[in-house]
Amino acid sequence: MAKAKTAKAAPGADRPGEVDIQVRPGYRRRGLGARLLAAAAEGLRADGRSSVIAQVLAGTPAVPFLESHGFECVLTLRGMLLRLDDVPAERVARLLAAAPAGYRLARWRGVVPDEHADALARAKHAMADFAEYEGTPWDAHRVREMAEIVAKRGDDLYTVAALSGGVIAGFTEVVVPAGCAGRAAQYDTAVLPEHRGRRLGIWVKAAMLRWLGEECPGVREIETDNSGDNAHMLAVNEELGFRLERESLEYQAAVSDLPASGR
Repeated sequence: MAKAKTAKAAPGADRPGEVDIQVRPGYRRRGLGARLLAAAAEGLRADGRSSVIAQVLAGTPAVPFLESHGFECVLTLRGMLLRLDDVPAERVARLLAAAPAGYRLARWRGVVPDEHADALARAKHAMADFAEYEGTPWDAHRVREMAEIVAKRGDDLYTVAALSGGVIAGFTEVVVPAGCAGRAAQYDTAVLPEHRGRRLGIWVKAAMLRWLGEECPGVREIETDNSGDNAHMLAVNEELGFRLERESLEYQAAVSDLPASGR
């Protein structure tokens, strides 16, 4: 009927908690949402969190609800979908043929090979979209741990990287569901600042499409979320054939501003 969920965040109050308030349509406008938010706020305070984020679909009743309780929109996310049957093989071949000079491709499934672990951790820092919420720095241990978490739930993490000497100049990751069929999920894609402007992003993504087509022909779709102000990555995805499916908004509030139970 109604539920409140406080998702677990990484240890440490330096990272925001996450809250998801849901009330069935027939029970709205009775104060249930506010009571659930207050209950969630108690848990956040007990956990030592100073801020909280919530992600909702644009245009839904959740937007005015959050704004009326002190949340501010800090990020717009555009959910996009690529249907692989709609991507001509010639397009992928053309993008791969336009390989930037001085770079080579590397790829792996699962945990990053030892020789690339530190370089991948450094490349992860090139992602700025969620830097405001990143409290834990990337290191070799963390990039290995992420792949292990994906594997434990039965999925596979595929990574394609563009190398310049021993440096990972850019990379892209896709998580393929168990059984290697259906819809895959785009994870991180980033290019180091000093290597941008050379179409490395679309090159590694095209290499990923070819690899998945060879190894996972049952994968028919790839979904992704991009920050609404990341014009470059949006343009890359649109050139590949991704199409807008939804728009989400990420809101943030100080836990001290949230209502307390009994108020």
